Amino acid sequence: MPQGLFVSMDGLDGCGKSTQVENLADRLGTLGIKTTTCVDPGGTEIGKILREILLHHKTHIATRCEALLFMASRAQLVDQVILPALGNGEVVISDRYLFANIVYQGYAGGLDPDQIWQTGMLSTAGLIPDITFLLDLPVSVSRQRVGKPSDRMEQRSDEYFEKVRQGFLTEARVGRQKIKVLDALLPASIVGDLIFSEVKDLLEMKKS
Repeated sequence: MPQGLFVSMDGLDGCGKSTQVENLADRLGTLGIKTTTCVDPGGTEIGKILREILLHHKTHIATRCEALLFMASRAQLVDQVILPALGNGEVVISDRYLFANIVYQGYAGGLDPDQIWQTGMLSTAGLIPDITFLLDLPVSVSRQRVGKPSDRMEQRSDEYFEKVRQGFLTEARVGRQKIKVLDALLPASIVGDLIFSEVKDLLEMKKS
């Protein structure tokens, strides 16, 4: 069984999740807590190849194929990076994880979220974060922060991304996993303090 703590960050592009991954790792490091950060999809040599296909492939990718490519990248990430780090007692902080798959290809993409969850249990060997932070942001603000689309996912319509946002919020209410919704319109320092406080509490609970 994993001995460390597994944290993931998710939300629309521009919500600040990558910044908060780095911020949390830095703050835990000042306490002498060892961390591993990763990005999903990606994080391994196989994952990088799959990430390039998912974000920059020029021809149409069927939604089912897209969902399974994400799963394949995550399966390698779990085995090669996440489980070994957790086994060493580290805090693993992932920029996206299964939550995003359920939302982007499920709620927004038209696939069954329950089937994606079940497939996700295979790809992750049943490994779910101890907590996922959803940095909630209106689509209009996400678009402003991201600017000109740079990959095939970002080129999708505002209507699609509104479905993504509502999918995140709906899945957070479903209760399959522990998800903490935070307002990404707040200053990054305040969001970071909220995340750090929650993670410190979880670490204390792990010790007791």
